[in-house]
Amino acid sequence: MLGTGIIKGLAETAKNFVGSYVDTDRLITVQYPEERLPMKENNRNFPFLVYDGDDHEKGLRCVACKICEKECPPQCIYIVLERDEKGKPQKHPKVFDIDVSVCMSCQICVEVCPFDAIKMDTEFELSNDDRFGGLLINKRQLAKSNAYYHKIHPAEAEEVDSRLAAEKGKAEAKAKADAEAKAKAAAAPKPVAPAATPKPSPAPQPVPA
Repeated sequence: MLGTGIIKGLAETAKNFVGSYVDTDRLITVQYPEERLPMKENNRNFPFLVYDGDDHEKGLRCVACKICEKECPPQCIYIVLERDEKGKPQKHPKVFDIDVSVCMSCQICVEVCPFDAIKMDTEFELSNDDRFGGLLINKRQLAKSNAYYHKIHPAEAEEVDSRLAAEKGKAEAKAKADAEAKAKAAAAPKPVAPAATPKPSPAPQPVPA
């Protein structure tokens, strides 16, 4: 019958309108920003850098390998490696910038990072009145603690910590075994080489008359 869809839609609207006075969970409209829906754990919006401990500089997991910069589809990551006074690389980013206006939240940077140094945040309120410098997020702004990571992605963070702890234990065990092997080799007596047997002197040749 003509108009059946309209009647069904109006009936559904009326049911929710009346039911919202009885059951507040049926309210559809959220009065944002006063009211906020809890973010789901698998939600992702923009990358951030994870650091361990209390120092966001020394505890930063990133070693500036630049894999994420190379693999980023929109090329919105910019990294400069830290170097000492002699020019020796320090395995630490001097500059780590991400352009929020270009990032498409694809999470490829997270998937290719071999050190679990970059993860996806759930924060979505990133707008500002500066369309140039304000859209370039620097290393200090990107750095967030491992405790924050556990807060927004508890299950994922627990799995990452367990894996990193296992890898650290294997590395320490290998280093300890290598050190013991070197110490054992150094303490072992060295074999004494046998004395060289002197060669017999050649017989004197007769002098012709």
